[in-house]
Amino acid sequence: MQFICLPFTIRHGEIRKCGGKKNSKRVLKERGHWSNKVEYILAAAGNIVGLGNVWRFPYLCYKNGGGAFLVPYLVFVVTCGVPLFLLETTMGQYTQEGAVTCWRKMCPLAQGIGYGGQLIQMSHSVTYIIILSWAVFYLVFSFCPTLPWSTCNNYWNTANCVDVTISNHTNHSKGTAAAIEFWERRVLKISGGIEEIGSIRWELLLCLLAMWVVCYFSIWKGVKSSGKVVYFTATFPYVMLLILLIRGVTLPGAGQGVEFYLLPEVSRLKDPQVWMEACSQIFFSYSLGAGTLTVLGSYNNQRNNCYKDCLLLCLLNSCTSVVAGFAVFSVLGFMAHEQGVPISQVAESGPGLAFIAYPQAVAMMPLPQFWAVCFFIMIILLGLDTQFVGVEEVMTSVSDIFPTVMRRAGRREIFLLLFCLTAFFFQLIMITEGGMYIFQILDYYAGSGVCVLFVCVFESLAVGWIFAEEGVLSDLFGQWDS
Repeated sequence: MQFICLPFTIRHGEIRKCGGKKNSKRVLKERGHWSNKVEYILAAAGNIVGLGNVWRFPYLCYKNGGGAFLVPYLVFVVTCGVPLFLLETTMGQYTQEGAVTCWRKMCPLAQGIGYGGQLIQMSHSVTYIIILSWAVFYLVFSFCPTLPWSTCNNYWNTANCVDVTISNHTNHSKGTAAAIEFWERRVLKISGGIEEIGSIRWELLLCLLAMWVVCYFSIWKGVKSSGKVVYFTATFPYVMLLILLIRGVTLPGAGQGVEFYLLPEVSRLKDPQVWMEACSQIFFSYSLGAGTLTVLGSYNNQRNNCYKDCLLLCLLNSCTSVVAGFAVFSVLGFMAHEQGVPISQVAESGPGLAFIAYPQAVAMMPLPQFWAVCFFIMIILLGLDTQFVGVEEVMTSVSDIFPTVMRRAGRREIFLLLFCLTAFFFQLIMITEGGMYIFQILDYYAGSGVCVLFVCVFESLAVGWIFAEEGVLSDLFGQWDS
């Protein structure tokens, strides 16, 4: 493939004009690489293993036929997940560029794909950290002598509040669970509709600010800092997940929950919606289309065998989803057993699972504070590395678009600070009393699976039909070190 010589090209951290003469007065910082393979594996694992594995996959599996859901899920793993994961990682490793500028080397006509991925990633960065602020809020209250979502003796509770921690309670359907009232009336203090924005929830404001501070200092030095942070954020959640899994399967009623989770309904395979949701889960959990895989791969050595890496990471992601399902539904089975109700009445999706059903179940266990702390630390760490890798992806892509500006000393840190502050102030409307409605709209429309699907389709067409015609597709999947 032939490239047009740009007015300035970058070689070994310097700017050279097309004539080859060195401009020594304007020296740029090196783009950087991972210090070792472990840092890349942990960063990529932290990015793809997130909240979708814990609260989305188990619910979708239960909702769409239990064990039968694994059939379309595995089909899309083989036909979409692994190939696209490998494609995006290899694009970054081959070009050594971010999610936008990689297309300048491969297919300049398709640069819009990169910009589309950036818009999706920025919307994810704005909404994802809101969830982390909720988790921090719950974590703080987990240290109370009595978990506030376990009783009806609080100032925010109504006369219809039901204490579900009381065994064999027979009137759950006639009232509102204490955990639901804590979520709606204490955490969100949710208004009657989107037209009632209300005031800012200052406690959530502090939690959100704390998360942005941690995110900023995790990536402010690029891969030099994020490569070290992931040693903790990508591994410790597995310790917490293992602890919760062991505790869950030893609870009474756990077998009922696992059976409900995996019991196959073969007839559901005829439903197109089941296949659509399986496909959506693959795109969501594998972080496809947003450009993060391309950026992470761009910090690898060009001869790195990313084929093995991608297979390992995809296997890790899917196995984590399945294991998380056992951890979650064993606890929900215990909850149904204690309340004497069908498990279908306690199974929730999304925020309902993480902030209502599971905390409610934890409140019914011995040592509830300990299990609550373990659960919310796991949620925070699962989401944190996904968050800061996503922000790092935006920083890298912008730095590669404007290298003469962004790679000069101190410029990247300033731009990162401006980005974090801009996102923070934009999010203020989402931590108001009506902010949940804004959050749901942005999350559904800006970061939906349909947007990611379109990006991935055009990405595949651009690489397979345009880039391939240049006769250099073999370079993309070329010589790798063993």
